[in-house]
Amino acid sequence: MARISGIDLPRNKQIGIALTYIRGLGRTSAAKICETAGIAPDTKTDVLADGEVVRLREIIEREYKVEGDLRRETTQNIKMLMDIGCYRGLRHRRGLPVRGQRTHTNARTRKGPAKTVAGRKSATTKK
Repeated sequence: MARISGIDLPRNKQIGIALTYIRGLGRTSAAKICETAGIAPDTKTDVLADGEVVRLREIIEREYKVEGDLRRETTQNIKMLMDIGCYRGLRHRRGLPVRGQRTHTNARTRKGPAKTVAGRKSATTKK
């Protein structure tokens, strides 16, 4: 079993697909890595020789930011936005959508389940 960047790659998949299991690598970057290493992207993971796995590991460590380093950088960027007090940072702090989506309706993924407000049935029933 090939282990790269702390991730066990699935055995029965093509290496071009299996590399996408690593956070930070998509289909395009996986294809470039295979090309650089001189491995056909349709080669199954369990067929790879130890030397090929070592080549893949070296290329990924040298040229790409993946897994823990990528997560750390992302959280540091978000913390920096919150610390400087910019609009995006405030939205992160409040747990609201950051990229301009509407929140009057929708946005339930970020806001969580709806909280019922007491005494707020409808405005038209009062007289």
